[in-house]
Amino acid sequence: MLIIEVTNAREVLRKRLGSLGERLIGKVVDPEEQVEKAVIQEMETAFKEFGIEARIVSVQGAELVEDQLEIQLNIREERQVLLNED
Repeated sequence: MLIIEVTNAREVLRKRLGSLGERLIGKVVDPEEQVEKAVIQEMETAFKEFGIEARIVSVQGAELVEDQLEIQLNIREERQVLLNED
């Protein structure tokens, strides 16, 4: 199992949205959710290319504290990656 914590979601969105979009971050746009969606899409594409089937889940409530994972999960998005059998 892999756990990936995006630690610079606000900065990523600032670069993508520019100065006008920067005012929306945290008010209209949830930076973590937007960056996670983009990462999930990229992971899905890469997994399919490598022939990997996986379940990718984006959750709220998980926090890395030093070397421990504290979890209060609210599933935000889930995607099943399956290979097409042609």
